[in-house]
Amino acid sequence: MRKNLNKALIVQDYVTLAHKQIKNNIEQSFSQVLLLAALLVLVTGLSLSSPFFMTWANFRNILDQTSLHIILALGMTFVICTGGIDLSVGAVAALSGVSIAYAMKSGVSVYPAVLLGLFTGVLIGAGNGLLISRLRINPFIITLGSMSVSRGLALIITGGIPIYGFDRSFTWWGSGHIGPVNSPIIMAGLLVAAGAFVLNMTRLGYYTLALGGNEEALRRTGASTVFYKTMVYALCGLTAALAGLISTARLNTAEPLAGWMFELDAIAAVVLGGTSMNGGKGTVAGTVIACFLLGVLRNGLTILSIPSYYHQLLIGIIILTSVVISEIRSQK
Repeated sequence: MRKNLNKALIVQDYVTLAHKQIKNNIEQSFSQVLLLAALLVLVTGLSLSSPFFMTWANFRNILDQTSLHIILALGMTFVICTGGIDLSVGAVAALSGVSIAYAMKSGVSVYPAVLLGLFTGVLIGAGNGLLISRLRINPFIITLGSMSVSRGLALIITGGIPIYGFDRSFTWWGSGHIGPVNSPIIMAGLLVAAGAFVLNMTRLGYYTLALGGNEEALRRTGASTVFYKTMVYALCGLTAALAGLISTARLNTAEPLAGWMFELDAIAAVVLGGTSMNGGKGTVAGTVIACFLLGVLRNGLTILSIPSYYHQLLIGIIILTSVVISEIRSQK
């Protein structure tokens, strides 16, 4: 009798999750249409305001700058879908870049050094996920601590002095190109395709949304919530490390203080893209459109010669507005 009751509860949980997912898909499609409309209006307005905006060189510059933010925001999308947050991505990007640079300057060849940097990001991300899921500590506290640890390690490794001057085979990752397309744009495109596939077509993606929608229901099905949450944070650490790799290679310099405010940019893009801060719903497409919206906005403000400190003010207002709208929707 008790066994049948448990089975009935599990079936009921699955049905509830399925209904919730259908409703979320409709809301997210509508949200993406609104974002595309806002992007179109912004592009039209900037084209009329400046003759320099609609040029191939400027378009390529927007794509190049936005690709780094897209890579960083992809991992954050998965984390926020679980109902969590990762404040350490900027510091992890800096530590990964510094690790790669230090290894190369110590005589390690390029590809093993790159693997070391990526492994550093995965290790810190997995550590965040394990502590959050196993000890059930607030993600804000854990990732705030790992942000400080990562930044401190980056400063200790470099002694606070930037490392610069790398081989061309390394700087290609940040400034190389295949045909007319820069390498960071190609990497971002491949990662977006992979991220959309994982979130929509794999068990990891389904469980990521289920962790944010109803973690207890997922646990009742027998899934290891600790394992999947750790995987999600490890994935976020990997995308942060990739962002650090591109940033270091592009500037030909490893800065221990690089990646400052990267976390806010990533969170802004994810929330603006329709991912709920409470977890349970989110899309890669929404995040990518939001990254382009913010990238075009930054570029337009620069072309119009608006001081850079107003950019940060505007990003902050967008984050606040997006979070308030998301919270109002979740309370309905």
